[in-house]
Amino acid sequence: MGEKVADFLLRRLREWDVEHVFGYAGDGINGLLAAWGRAADDPMFVQARHEEMAAFEAVGYAKYSGRLGVCVATSGPGAIHLSNGLYDAKLDHVPVVAIIGQTNRSAMGGSYQQEVDLANLFKDVASDFLETVTVPEQLPNVLDRAIRTAYGRRTVTAVIVPADVQELEYEAPSHAFKMVPSSLGLGRSAPVPAREDLERAAAVLNAGERVAVLVGQGAAGARAEVEQAAEVLSAGVAKALLGKDVLSDELPYVTGAIGLLGTRPSYELMQGCDTLLTIGSSFPYAQFLPEFGQARAVQIEIDPHMAGMRYPYEVNLIGDAATALRELLPLLEPKKHGKWRKDLERDVARWWEVMDRRAATEADPVNPEYVAAALSPLLPDDVMLAADSGSAANWYARHLRLRPGMSGSLSGTLATMGPGVPYLIGAKFAHPERPAIALVGDGAMQMNGMAELITASRYWRRWSDPRLIVGVLNNQDLNQVTWEMRSMSGAPQFEPSQHLPDVPYAEFARSIGLHGIRVDEPGGVESAWRQALAADRPCLLEFVTDPAVPPIPPHATWEQAQATAEALLRGDSDRTNVVKRGIKQKVQEFLPDLKGLNRG
Repeated sequence: MGEKVADFLLRRLREWDVEHVFGYAGDGINGLLAAWGRAADDPMFVQARHEEMAAFEAVGYAKYSGRLGVCVATSGPGAIHLSNGLYDAKLDHVPVVAIIGQTNRSAMGGSYQQEVDLANLFKDVASDFLETVTVPEQLPNVLDRAIRTAYGRRTVTAVIVPADVQELEYEAPSHAFKMVPSSLGLGRSAPVPAREDLERAAAVLNAGERVAVLVGQGAAGARAEVEQAAEVLSAGVAKALLGKDVLSDELPYVTGAIGLLGTRPSYELMQGCDTLLTIGSSFPYAQFLPEFGQARAVQIEIDPHMAGMRYPYEVNLIGDAATALRELLPLLEPKKHGKWRKDLERDVARWWEVMDRRAATEADPVNPEYVAAALSPLLPDDVMLAADSGSAANWYARHLRLRPGMSGSLSGTLATMGPGVPYLIGAKFAHPERPAIALVGDGAMQMNGMAELITASRYWRRWSDPRLIVGVLNNQDLNQVTWEMRSMSGAPQFEPSQHLPDVPYAEFARSIGLHGIRVDEPGGVESAWRQALAADRPCLLEFVTDPAVPPIPPHATWEQAQATAEALLRGDSDRTNVVKRGIKQKVQEFLPDLKGLNRG
């Protein structure tokens, strides 16, 4: 029997060093599944519980490895299910290729079962490259271009292969008219900004007296260069959420996350600076950046398509972050660590004290901030961290102090619910030797996390380090939306949409062969984390937390907190606890100053 199109497709993936493909079966890819059987499951087919989860796992694999993520789905409903995970990849600039089945060519246009116009369905999410393979000779070029484009533009691409085409005998493109031969391999490059632009950028930065740096995931490969720039410029460094693992939170000038989920020092850094250097970030919330006209600004961005947005940058340096900084650093004039730097380092130290006190504040029954704060000093040096969207992301952003060697991510731009657990599964296939931990809300866990624990249960014995730990914040509330309703819409909690059923998460984990621990009092939090980190298999920790603990934004004033409390008194079902917890948490910000007065 000769090689079929499906056989060649898998062989080509192997030649591109693809080792894992995340997917779910369906008759639109039966030809591919049969080829997988003939290929002895190489690359490995990782069976998710749902195609959306397969896409999230491909995203997690790509985020934590820097390699290509690949997912596969059948035609019709399977393809539709992929779309949310693929949008997550597209918006966070992650290289993912989707391979999708389609009904037979002879049935297309006939309103056939599971026939969906996939070209129209995927034309936005895979806008950089989307193609249907209609003859065998077309396949090498289409697949190679999909992979190169995904890598080169850090985006989603899609290849559609009709079911009957999968079963055809493979024929390579010939040296003939209207044939398109192809070749393997991806050259590497590190774009360098023009010398004139570097000199202009240096002039702006040298003229500044109060420099702020903002880093995102595009600075991930430039840790040493960013640290050197911060020292030379006597700058403070704030981190966009996708750039949380770029710099160590133990550095005294790193102010932490920025934005609604960010820290007070990051907010004040941007409000007080006269110069801004943005490296590898397209952080979208302009209200957390310096006032327009307040600061002169320079941006380093590898993608010209993303440059010049969010702030009126005076100089846009188009290039790889590490390479651009290495060229820029010799042109910078060292600044003394004066009042600006000393004040921001003092503010950072004080903020960590505030976070510790917030975590120690009494709650009913467990303070969710304490759940994250207790984990932070226990984090393994090589841990892979994830947070799901929702209030869990607040505590991930503010309380986990990342050190060099740690990795962390979440759904940054799409902010979709549900990727926390599948991200970790993808990460564990990328790095089976590293531990992985996720903070997940009970809403996201009910949406799809519980089902995907079954995937972890199926595969964990393949991982050299079996630790995949899921910390579930069980507060029976869609908490982030509840707080947004209160603080942004002036509306009390709407229980029919916000209240969640109480689910025995730890019991469920135990029922499928994993460890499961339920914690409903503060004294059990740290010991539960320690047990999970010492476990010989994946573990779910169910923390029964207080929904009334507020994720207070860094720019909230005392007057705003009072106004919110007054609004709650007019009808929120949990108004008494919300007022009590909100005042307690806000007070913590003022205690360092009171302590200073007492010492005087």
